[in-house]
Parts: sequence; structure tokens; C-alpha cells
Amino acid sequence: MAATHVIDSNPLDLSIIQDILAHDKKLSLSESAKERIQKCRAYLDDKMSSVVKPIYGINTGFGALYNVEIKGENLQKLQENLVMSHACGTGDEVPNEIIKLMLLLKIQSLSYGHSGVQLATVNRLIDFYNNNIFPVIYEQGSLGASGDLSPLAHLALPLIGLGEVKFNDHRVSGKEILDHFNWDKIKLQSKEGLALLNGTQFMSAFGIYNLLNAHKLSYLSDLIGTLSLEAFDGRIEPFNELVHLVRPHNGQVKTAKRVRQFLEDSHLINQEKSHVQDPYSFRCIPQVHGATKDTIKFVTKTFLTEINSVTDNPNIFVEEDQIISGGNFHGQPLALALDFLAIAMAELGNISERRTYQLVSGHRHLPPFLVSNPGLNSGFMIPQYTAASIVSQNKQYATPSSVDSIESSNGQEDHVSMGANGATKCKKVIDNIQTVLAIELFTASQGLSFGKLKSSPFLESFVNSFRKDVAIVLEDRVMFDDIKNASNFINAMEIDANELF
Repeated sequence: MAATHVIDSNPLDLSIIQDILAHDKKLSLSESAKERIQKCRAYLDDKMSSVVKPIYGINTGFGALYNVEIKGENLQKLQENLVMSHACGTGDEVPNEIIKLMLLLKIQSLSYGHSGVQLATVNRLIDFYNNNIFPVIYEQGSLGASGDLSPLAHLALPLIGLGEVKFNDHRVSGKEILDHFNWDKIKLQSKEGLALLNGTQFMSAFGIYNLLNAHKLSYLSDLIGTLSLEAFDGRIEPFNELVHLVRPHNGQVKTAKRVRQFLEDSHLINQEKSHVQDPYSFRCIPQVHGATKDTIKFVTKTFLTEINSVTDNPNIFVEEDQIISGGNFHGQPLALALDFLAIAMAELGNISERRTYQLVSGHRHLPPFLVSNPGLNSGFMIPQYTAASIVSQNKQYATPSSVDSIESSNGQEDHVSMGANGATKCKKVIDNIQTVLAIELFTASQGLSFGKLKSSPFLESFVNSFRKDVAIVLEDRVMFDDIKNASNFINAMEIDANELF
């Protein structure tokens, strides 16, 4: 029987989310979460039976139509119209693994009991999650301000038998999936459509996905960078703890310590060197990788606050007897963090490509382009070209989205975060970093093969594992396959959460 994660008042963190995903855990609501949801819904129903004044989004139109009052007999239609009219996504489809996170994070946010949804609505979202039913969602369409309106509308469509889902590798309509499980469509009550659409779960899901990968790639940058240092016959002195304790940025200190651990008992690092200094891409690994670590830590804090929050509007406070229209759907904290993360991760790619460049340049004891008989063989000339192309693309992707804004909804939404664009762009940067590191790993492992001494037992074991997927290059061959296999090797690596978070 599959393990279950119970959603209650305990906050989510990255290790919990990684555990849920890695072990394909099912979701369920705690009794206290059910009570919070039901209590809030009962309060709203009672309020609607006696209220005489307009309450935004509950008995009024939306956005610039906030002054249009809606009569009681049309409140369900109002919510269904909202979901249908806002499902205007375009572009590439969101990957299933991110949709799964969107479902998890939407359920988490609604479980706090400040959104006014029915328990049946939350349970249906849990049904989707537990049965790997993924609503078809598109990357374009959110301004990252009034919530991720368009993507979340596509998430909600199948609840009312509309839209499309991916299920068991097939694409079926929302009605077909309800019929398949013999489920009734959800009859949206007052405020429910708004609760489903207002929120930052598109940005948040991309952000959490990006962060899980960023933590892993940060670790691998240290590991692969150390491998390059050994292949380049680099010096150990720049990683001495004394250097970093007089400039004790946490990420810098952590990186230097990790590199020293990777190099324990290495004969290669301890051999006498003929050169006094290494290029910055080797010597400054702690400073550059460390700054990215500190950025990842900041971005992680921002996103953990967000995913354990209520981000729809208006918010319902039962104990205080208040329904308050605010702006928790605005994605500005996420937009800034996503741009910062993209910039920091792009820098890991920049310095990685420079190490690859140094390794193929014929310096130290290494042959030009890391191949015997250069000239007849081009060797590793073009993998470095590819890495250079990718890091230049990342520089373009790292241009901030959050400095942009555009007026929408007839002037009512006059400042938006553009965090959704930042989220999808950040993913492209991080996907690219994996390829750049794969090229460096491919190159560094080749460089090590020309050395006469052994590296550390840890690094030798790591390279031996890699060699099962990617052999030493003795003469020119199609390297597309090698780069792909190196990337797959990185993707398949499992790293202990204690090392990552």
C-alpha cells in the first residue's frame, strides 16, 4: 500500500516535498484540516444568507467589473463563468511533474480554511493528485499578479467536467475523466472559482521544481568543478579554511569545505606543482559557487514562506468575522526571487564553461582538445562550443522579468509582477545548467585519463561510475550521444537530502 502524506497545519519544506515525490506518496487531509475547510465554508454560507452589501468576487463581478452586483440565483454560474472565461493559456504545455506540484500546493493553500471552498472541491483535487490525473495547462497566460489566473483556470476546468487532462499517457476531456471514475462534477459555490484561480501556485510550483534542481546542481557544480581542478593539476591552497574564515560568507565557506572533502587522500592534488596560481575559474570556485549557494538559500526561504501561505482573495477570517479583499495573490516576492535564482544559476554555467575551455586549451600536461593525434581528431573542440552557446543563451534568459509591468483589466490591475514569465524562464536556465555541467563532466573525466597519479578514492569512484555510461574518447566519434548520456547520468544521480538542503 502506498505511503500517505497527511496535510495538516505542519509546513511543507523541500525535503518533505522531495520525499513525497520520490516515494510517490498519496495525499490526505487531517481531521483538523477538514474542520477548518468546513468551518470556513459554513461561515461563508451563513454570511451569504444575511449579507446585504457587495463582497468582492463573492456576489460581484471580477477585476474591473467589481462594481457589478450578482444576484443569488446566479452565484454558481458566476463562478463557473470565471473558470471558463479565464482559461486562455497558450504556448507549451506545462510538464506533468510541475502540474503535480501545482495540485499539491493548491491543496495545501486551501487547507488553511481562509478560502471558503467546499471540502468536496479539495477532496477532488486530492483525487486528481492521487490518481495522477494532470489537467492540461499552458505556460503562457499569467501576469503573476491577480494570481496565476489563466494556468489555474486550466487546473480547475476538469473539476466541472471541462478542459482536458493527461491520464495513463492519454489525453482525455474533463468530462471523460469524471465518467471514467464515476465522479459528479463539482458544483462551484460562491467564491470557489475565485479561490481556485486566485493564487500563486503556477509560479510556486515552477519555483519549487527549480529549487529542487538548483540545490542538486549546486552540489554537482562543486563535485564536477573539483574533478576539473584535478584534471587541470590545480592547487589546493585556494580552498584552505583560513582564506574563507576571513571572508566568511556561508556559501563560500561551505563550498571550500566540500571541495576539501572531495579531495581527501588524493595523490594528484598533493603532488608538487610547477605553477604558482590557477585561473579564476578554478581558484575562485568557493567565491562564485558560494554566492550562488547563498542566493539559493534566500530564494528557498521566500518560496517556503509562499507555499505555506494563503494566496487567494478575498481572505475569510471566521474568528474575526471578517471577509477582507487584499492582494496576497501578487507574485512580487516570487518574481524577484525567480530572477535572482536565474542569475545565480546562470553564473554556475558561466564558470563551468570557462573550466571546460581551460581543459581543452592544451595547458599544463593536457593535449590540445584532450585527444591523441589532434588535427586528425578534433576531440573536445565542439563540446566547448556547445557549452559556450548555452551559457550565452542563459545570459539572455537571465534578463529580469520582474522589472517589467503592464496594465490590465481596464486599469484595475495596474501593476503586475511578471513572475510567471520569470518562472518559466528560470526553468530554462536550470535545464541548460545541467547540460553545461554534463559537458564539463565529460571533459574533466577525459582530462583525468591523461594523469599519471590517482585522485581521491571518492572522485575515482565517481569517475568509474560515470565510465559505465560514457567511455574515454580515443578518437573522434559522435559526441551528441556522450553529452546526452552524461546529462542522463547527472539526472539519475541520487544525493542525500542532508547534502542538498
